[in-house]
Amino acid sequence: MPTFTYRTIGRSGGGSGGTATIEAPDRASALKEIVRRGETPTALEVATSNGRAAKGESGGLERVERAEVFEASGGGMFQRTVMSRVEMASLIRELATALQAGLPLVPALKTIQRQGHAERQQAMLNQLIGDVERGKSLAESAARIGKPFNELLINMLRAGEASGKLPEVMVQAAELMDRDIKLRRSVMSATMYPMILLSLIVVAIIVVVTFIVPQVLKNVGASGQSMELPLPTKVVQGLAAFVSGYWWIVIPAIVAGILYVKKLYSTPGPRLKIDRALLKTPLLGRLLRDVAIARFTRTLGTLTSAGVPILQSLKITKGTLGNRAMELVVDDVVEEVAAGKTIADPMEKSSYFPPMLVQIVNLGERSGRLDELLNQAAKAFEEKTEISVKVFTAALPPVLVVFAAMAVGFVVLAVLLPLLQLQDAVAGG
Repeated sequence: MPTFTYRTIGRSGGGSGGTATIEAPDRASALKEIVRRGETPTALEVATSNGRAAKGESGGLERVERAEVFEASGGGMFQRTVMSRVEMASLIRELATALQAGLPLVPALKTIQRQGHAERQQAMLNQLIGDVERGKSLAESAARIGKPFNELLINMLRAGEASGKLPEVMVQAAELMDRDIKLRRSVMSATMYPMILLSLIVVAIIVVVTFIVPQVLKNVGASGQSMELPLPTKVVQGLAAFVSGYWWIVIPAIVAGILYVKKLYSTPGPRLKIDRALLKTPLLGRLLRDVAIARFTRTLGTLTSAGVPILQSLKITKGTLGNRAMELVVDDVVEEVAAGKTIADPMEKSSYFPPMLVQIVNLGERSGRLDELLNQAAKAFEEKTEISVKVFTAALPPVLVVFAAMAVGFVVLAVLLPLLQLQDAVAGG
């Protein structure tokens, strides 16, 4: 196994460094092992047979790019999550605060780096610092890293640097991320309880049908009376026989069904049909539409106020909607705006966007205050979304209870009907 010699600046980017050796199958594996130890290598080269490092053209160890260190830590091309949304929002807010306090960008990044972030986050910050020190902009470095920097954040950084208002724009970005996190949590909390309740209902029905009903219906078969079983009883018996005899197929079939639906949803045509159907679904459709409109309004308002061009803002905002049917409307808006027309007209024709938002956009375009009016309207739509979440949370559990009652009633009917027939047959005999 080759031996590599490397030079390091110390653990976690600080402390006194030195030169050391490490055994690894290849250069990439050596980098991963060094980073796993908590060290940041600045040079790495395979050692020769006499234990000395091989020299490059410059006469020294081959320099390790910070991008290599970041990829070795699990970022970059591996696309694993370096930071959660909450951590990313906190990082952006901390950096904005440091810049507003008068710190230059590189010292601000180094100050944040010293605050004890995880290993892979340290590697990401190392790359940001290295790129900025070499003359790259913060937006360019973020785009080079990729995740967790998304297109929205990269464009806001680019607009902030171009306008000279990077601290203010970063505050806006942090607030936008905080609101998005709050909205996601509201939707998740709204769907969590109904999903748990639905799962418990399904499990209870399976247990009753598989274990309890067959025991009860044994009496009918053991009575010696020959009679035609009612249709509900045949259905329940068939279901119980299938689950008990082919239980090993049920779970793989469910998993296969989920994967098929997921694959179907990733196909443009079926996804469009599914998303349109979801928007028409009672309760859920209203919630999905309100969430999409709140995101659209807040994101578009934030991007335009940060100085991002309107066409670019619309294209970025499109990716936040989460519904293909509404995304197509934004595509139409982009085409209309590129042709010199207004934003409001295609929004009004779609019927997906509320008339109030259409009027606000129309007024904002005419008055030149689109960003200001959108940011003002965003609060109202976010409050409306919170109301929709509460309505969904309050209305769905009773619907599920009714569903459970109907299912249980069907099972009870399947059990009682043959028992009543048996009782009539015994009484008549």
